[in-house]
Amino acid sequence: MDIFGTILAPFKWLVSAIMIGFHDGLSVLGLPGANGWTWTLSIIGLVLVIRAALIPVFVKQIKAQRGMQLLQPDLKKMQDKYKGKTDQLSRQAMAQEQMALYKKHGTNPFSACLPMLIQMPFFFALFQVLSGISTAKQGGQGIGAMSPEQVKQFDESSIFGAPLSASLLHGGGGDSQVIVSILSIVMILAMTASQFITQKQIMAKNMSEEAMASPFMRQQKMMLYILPVVFGVGGINFPIGVLIYWTTTNLWTMGQQFFVIRRMPTPGSPAAKALAERRAARGLPALPLMGAKKADAEAAEAAAAAAAEARSQRVQPQRKNRKKK
Repeated sequence: MDIFGTILAPFKWLVSAIMIGFHDGLSVLGLPGANGWTWTLSIIGLVLVIRAALIPVFVKQIKAQRGMQLLQPDLKKMQDKYKGKTDQLSRQAMAQEQMALYKKHGTNPFSACLPMLIQMPFFFALFQVLSGISTAKQGGQGIGAMSPEQVKQFDESSIFGAPLSASLLHGGGGDSQVIVSILSIVMILAMTASQFITQKQIMAKNMSEEAMASPFMRQQKMMLYILPVVFGVGGINFPIGVLIYWTTTNLWTMGQQFFVIRRMPTPGSPAAKALAERRAARGLPALPLMGAKKADAEAAEAAAAAAAEARSQRVQPQRKNRKKK
């Protein structure tokens, strides 16, 4: 019995149903149903639906990340308190105090991964749907909510001459395998680059000094380089359609993080100081930042106002005293 397939069955049906819904809607608007670009837009529509549904989860993720950064000073004090103590009682006490800190700040280390964990079943379901297209076509079967006719139509569709169900490692492109390889490599590079840029801008602009100096930051730096490599290597297995999905969702994440960094930055981060300065320069009060303490917000507002006032003041040239003849 395929337990993994049984778990993914409802996700496969939902993923394929959303794709068909967009495909039928685009066909009504006049796009050819058998065209690869119609199916490509359907995959992009699937991304938009899933990511829009994840916005409330993303907001919770932001709050959890802010909580993790705000507790770093307390976490460091606790680690220094138990430094060098390896006995069982000390480790249990440290674990209890750590859990109490997480509860106090309303966060935990796994909250930052929540959107990705929720997305993974949909990703695996889409992978199974697209990678099984050719086999289902040969057997005259459907996949999920897709009928045998829609499976055949998808299998015969392509973009730039590359079938959407083909992949770099497993082929499936026939005479167009060279185009499949080129398109796959370009999309893998776009997928990994967008993921790297997203994490890099978070670390460079949206982390406080305390967070940058924390042990948690060392793990973030490792993930900055490890995750793009993992997805880049794994990308050679992905069909073109899956690469379209993952590249689109990475671009969504990059744009979403740009908006958050600019409009809702982490308290104490360079982005928060830049936002306060922009608002002070326009004569606007500082916005209450998500997760910020009142004292920190007031200090940031005062610093920004002082910086704006200093910039606005014009230094008058001083006249040199002339010697009397």
